[in-house]
Amino acid sequence: MFTTAHQGTFGGQRVPYTAAVEEFILSDAEGHEAASVFTTSYLRRDGGARPVIFAFNGGPGSASIWLHLGFLGPRRIDFDDPAAPRTSAPFAMVPNPDSPLDVADIVLIDPPGTGYSRILPGGKAEQFLGVEQDAKATVEVIQQWLQRHGRINSPKYLLSESYGTIRAAVVARLLAGGPTQTGRMEGITLNGVILLGQALDMARGAEGDDRAYTGLLPSLAATACHFHKVAADCTPEGQADAARRFIADEYLGALYRGDALPADRKAAVARKLAALTGLREADVLEANLRVSAGLFGRLLLGDAGQRIGQYDARFTLPAAPTGDDPVADDPAMGQYVPGFVAAWQDYAREDLGIAMDRPYQAIAFREVNARWDYGYGPGVPLGRNFARDLAIAMTRNSGLRLLVGTGLFDLVTPAGTAEYTLAHAGVPQRAMTVRTYPSGHMPYLGAAARTALVRDIRAFVKEPQ
Repeated sequence: MFTTAHQGTFGGQRVPYTAAVEEFILSDAEGHEAASVFTTSYLRRDGGARPVIFAFNGGPGSASIWLHLGFLGPRRIDFDDPAAPRTSAPFAMVPNPDSPLDVADIVLIDPPGTGYSRILPGGKAEQFLGVEQDAKATVEVIQQWLQRHGRINSPKYLLSESYGTIRAAVVARLLAGGPTQTGRMEGITLNGVILLGQALDMARGAEGDDRAYTGLLPSLAATACHFHKVAADCTPEGQADAARRFIADEYLGALYRGDALPADRKAAVARKLAALTGLREADVLEANLRVSAGLFGRLLLGDAGQRIGQYDARFTLPAAPTGDDPVADDPAMGQYVPGFVAAWQDYAREDLGIAMDRPYQAIAFREVNARWDYGYGPGVPLGRNFARDLAIAMTRNSGLRLLVGTGLFDLVTPAGTAEYTLAHAGVPQRAMTVRTYPSGHMPYLGAAARTALVRDIRAFVKEPQ
């Protein structure tokens, strides 16, 4: 364990806190040590039994570095200009008064294969690299942490991002236990779940499934406004709302008709789509009214020789030859990943006092993502709608509340998809709050978005139970 003492100002309060980097050992059914999982905890020293937020990122092979240095930790990377981010060292870390450490203790979890966490020689990849296996391992880490720190009776929250929202949904279902699922009845329930950039519906993508296009359209419209490709008096939020109205009034019906849609009707829909998205009507018709994120990213600023990011459409790069890597060549991921990775090295050593020989694995695509079992075998990205797991957890626990945050410029897990998914899965609407922020897949990039997100998280955690 690496433990250091600090103090800082968060939410306007001066908070003395301890930072603890801890190892938890997960064993297999025979008792053999199978995995080593590291967490980073920030614990207020004078706070008593406060709420605890357990946080993790996605991937599924991603460490918690993004949430950690983006907005949850007491220090964050200085990355408030998405239009012109710094892309080479040195990268700066700054105090983070937006951290919710004033209202809750924070525990960041790095699953096996990410961060410093590893599958041990006595373990096997298939024990951890899969939806159910991963969720069970996360449940065990949470249980061990609560026992070690004497916090079983503290209010408990999950905060997740991207694939991590699937992890959160399944963990929420499993955490209380049950004879047919975990073999035990642990009786540990949650007070709240926070989903950022939700990716719950893995059943999408079948031929003829048009939900992706309707879910994406509000974000395309907002992005077109951001780049001044539509009406001069637009706002991104207003343009997104206009897209939502168009979906409900006309677009859904047009897509439902498919190839049977009359030519004149198709032309009228294409004109409205072009007006919303800033694309040429001819391009919309050529796409058969179905504008993908990739096509939009190439076309919107193509006349200026630019392409836009999928993970955050505010980021751009020249429309030059690329290495065809969907992450490294993405204008957003390719530009903000180096800053997070470099800043972590200094922060881990100088602030957290970590002295370890093993490297910190920020994203493990080959070792984890490519081997992940979604329920159809390793590496096959199909599965069920995991929003139903969340609905089951909320049915079992009437006190469980849900906060969903989406980035308006996220073209990978867009706001419209989140709205649709969580309105069609049996999730109790009375217990759910949905917010959209002027950011991308990481809805805390940018001062305005981060401030609004943390304000909502503080209110969510402080809400009377």
